[in-house]
Amino acid sequence: MEAGGGAAEADGPEVCCLSYNQDCTSLAIGMKTGYKLFSLSSVEQLDLVHESYELSDVYIVERLFSSSLVVVVSHSKPRQMNVFHFKKGTEICNYNYSGNILSIRLNRQRLVVCLEESIYIHNIKDMKLLRTLLDTPRNASGLCALSINHSNSYLAYPGSASMGEIMVYDANILKTVCTIPAHDGPLAAIAFNSTGTKLASASEKGTVIRVFSIPEGQRLCEFRRGMKRYVSISSLVFSIDSQFLCVSSNTETVHIFKLEHLSERPEENSSWSGYMGKMFMAASNYLPAQVSDMMNQDRAFATVRLNFSGHKNACTLVTIQKLPRLLVTSSSGHLYIYNLDPQDGGECVLIKKHSLLGSGKSDTEVESECPAPVSYAATVARPSNVPSSSAMTGYSEDGGALRGELLPEHEFAVGPVCLDDEKEFPPISLCRGGLRDDVP
Repeated sequence: MEAGGGAAEADGPEVCCLSYNQDCTSLAIGMKTGYKLFSLSSVEQLDLVHESYELSDVYIVERLFSSSLVVVVSHSKPRQMNVFHFKKGTEICNYNYSGNILSIRLNRQRLVVCLEESIYIHNIKDMKLLRTLLDTPRNASGLCALSINHSNSYLAYPGSASMGEIMVYDANILKTVCTIPAHDGPLAAIAFNSTGTKLASASEKGTVIRVFSIPEGQRLCEFRRGMKRYVSISSLVFSIDSQFLCVSSNTETVHIFKLEHLSERPEENSSWSGYMGKMFMAASNYLPAQVSDMMNQDRAFATVRLNFSGHKNACTLVTIQKLPRLLVTSSSGHLYIYNLDPQDGGECVLIKKHSLLGSGKSDTEVESECPAPVSYAATVARPSNVPSSSAMTGYSEDGGALRGELLPEHEFAVGPVCLDDEKEFPPISLCRGGLRDDVP
């Protein structure tokens, strides 16, 4: 995610990107001077896990769960992906692509690299290139989503540059699953839930959020974020239990929607409210489409009024110290922690503000606590647009040359990646026929 405009809230290096890891136990920020990784295990204290200043102008930094694997891309080499074992201080490998890298997504099976008109799918265990999706619709922002469930590893990306069509691709079996006509206008945000069974989307208008079943692509529900003004969506993310969906934009309001009713089938609800719901749905069928759509849209369950606007931000819903929290990280270099009431919703209360650019000490004191514990987490990452570099021509990994496809150059520093040990991921060992022999 690229840092937004407006007056900064604090002096210090500009924050170029913000991302949470897949289970939201860690926060990564890319800066003009390097990058930092923080632990998100406490409200009171923000622990700095790692910082590096070897690469400048970092605009993509992604950590794989709580492992030592981190993927970094910098403005100085926007076509090169660098994969590091940060605890060992070792580079695992690097790849050069045919164009600027716009976004990267990870799970335990796949590493996906998105360029403007192509997508590369790697096997994360050995970094082998498995498939290249060529001639994808122009995607200047690098918009794509990868399910964090590695056994249900769906990839979603725009199927059109002019309409809100979503292509859903199975990154495990390397096959297209379905095409979803999600919106009339171009897409601005897409996100899977933690199990890869639901997909949320928003268009560039940013007024309506829709949720679809995966792999069928059936529309389940839609939520209205606003009506009067179009916005730029910054963040769209499910809670880990799929009960909530959080949306933030360039405005001062963050919306949280509740999805619990999706588990109930209308025909199984014999209550009076269920009966009235059926009658309401039936009546809406006779109304003009625009009126019918608005009647069926649900409003926000909970909201946050930020004390800033105009800054890009990344949000997520997570459990910290057994209580549900909403996290908002701003490109100004601050992390805001809010309490969320999972039963009654309403206005979320700010309880902590941390500086990401200074010592990590908090700027505010705890004001209140939230009621019952609920478990949530999710991942967000935002890409940036960048200048250019070089690559080499080659052959695809799935069998032969594809219209002069540009195959990434790469160097391996280690052997096959083991994902079983979070603390020692990946193992530091030489690969067979490796190109480098300087790793201990």
